[in-house]
Amino acid sequence: MMIIVTGAAGFIGANLIKELNRRGVTNILAVDNLEKADKFRNLSDSTIADYLDKREFLSLVESDGLDRGEVQAVLHQGACSDTMEHDGRYMMDNNYRYTARLFRYCQDHEIPLVYASSASVYGANTRFLEEPSCELPLNVYGYSKLAFDQHFRQRAQDAGLAAPCVGLRYFNVYGPREQHKGRMASVAFHFFNQYREQGRIKLFEGCDGYGDGDQRRDFVSVEDVVRVNLWFLEHPEISGIFNLGTGRSQTFNDMAVATINAIRATRGEDELTLEEMRAAKMIEYIPFPEALRGKYQSYTEADMKSLREAGYDQPFLDVTEGVARYVAHMTGATIR
Repeated sequence: MMIIVTGAAGFIGANLIKELNRRGVTNILAVDNLEKADKFRNLSDSTIADYLDKREFLSLVESDGLDRGEVQAVLHQGACSDTMEHDGRYMMDNNYRYTARLFRYCQDHEIPLVYASSASVYGANTRFLEEPSCELPLNVYGYSKLAFDQHFRQRAQDAGLAAPCVGLRYFNVYGPREQHKGRMASVAFHFFNQYREQGRIKLFEGCDGYGDGDQRRDFVSVEDVVRVNLWFLEHPEISGIFNLGTGRSQTFNDMAVATINAIRATRGEDELTLEEMRAAKMIEYIPFPEALRGKYQSYTEADMKSLREAGYDQPFLDVTEGVARYVAHMTGATIR
């Protein structure tokens, strides 16, 4: 039986394939768009059974040309993840229509589907529950994700589900295999490179009532994201939409401190406090961009009740441990 991974050369898709390989699974159909060819590096140390371009894959889905009897499940990570993309038509085609077509196919042929949603659906809300009263996206990216969540809910309510389907609302994911994402890579990635190249990290000054660098996000390691995705494959009796963060909100200052201290640890240097880093100009604050005002989530924290009640009971990495593991990966250091 084959597992299909869309967005296979992307950040989360490539990590899913690597972990599937580690578990002995290599019968994987990788689906992606490699017009930006540098993403191939994310797959170069993994084993797959076959590769299809996204457009060819969609054509086979719509013509019922896939050998559906061989498909065990679909892990759908393919999407436009650029939250600053302003072309709504492009965003809806990539994030809504693509997912809706694949969902219909999986339901018609009773194939389990796990797909990537996003915490961006919550917008500026301060309650992060998987319910409509909390959902008000600030940009078309968030809306494109919410539109399919609503489509899924309506189908489940009106006709029921012929096969398991799970939507995972990712919060701020960081970790290996995101280098191709450019400006959309995680702050952990950008902080790592800033500190290595300049000896300092730049954070936004205060906004929305938060102090300098004190805006808060739920930062979740891609290691945990992968574990949760694969846990749902092992529990096909569960369907629904679930938050995927850690349940802990931490500041950008926390992320900067964790990154600097992780790098210092690889050099045999002592840990420093935030105050010591500020005094040494290792952390500096820059004006908040006008272009982001009114479109920026200054606070996110996943409500994890639904996932825990579904039965997922594993702990999540906090920023200190998760970033240390990520920095060790990027530097080739050994975690002690």
